[in-house]
Amino acid sequence: MGTAISGFIEYRASQEDQEPMGYSAGSLASLNDVRNYYAFGCLFGVRNYAHFRPLAAGRGIPADALATLSARFAQLTEWYGEDGFHDMTWITWAEVQAVDWDEPAEKPDSRLHQYRRAPDGLRMTGKSSWSPAFAEAVGLEAGEAREWPAGSEWLVGDTLYRAVTIRRKDAVTQTGEWQPVWKVMKELAAQHGDDNVRLVVWFDS
Repeated sequence: MGTAISGFIEYRASQEDQEPMGYSAGSLASLNDVRNYYAFGCLFGVRNYAHFRPLAAGRGIPADALATLSARFAQLTEWYGEDGFHDMTWITWAEVQAVDWDEPAEKPDSRLHQYRRAPDGLRMTGKSSWSPAFAEAVGLEAGEAREWPAGSEWLVGDTLYRAVTIRRKDAVTQTGEWQPVWKVMKELAAQHGDDNVRLVVWFDS
């Protein structure tokens, strides 16, 4: 069973002679509904096969969560129980702005990258955490997991297996599914301040 992400963008706006008020700017689903485990791991430490240092993992529900968000969590708990969703956390636009997108993961991807030869060179065909053909070629027992040094590679038949360390910008690309989210947060931050705009997320599996 796969893991999907849900969430809301929130912002706080200053009020004359009053405390700032919190508002919802809409659901994450309308901006990004792509199941990308590289991005989940890089940003929030969920399905972190690529071994990133997560930017905002395990923070839970914000202490000052909006009433609409608290009601949503209560509804989800009623429908699915406390195990129906997990890894609630949040990240501000200020934190997104501070990210070094060239930062590499801490270890190579636990899923070996697979390539096939094409007329224009190697072409990536997928990623694999377990391949019977590869396991037989290198002497792995059934279900055995092993870490390989970055750059290690093996040609098995016509498939090249390679251990690769990826960077944050490979997980959250400049033209990928997270850009609409960042655009909305950036526009809100221009009006209300980088620390007053945040994305709250949770996951279900």
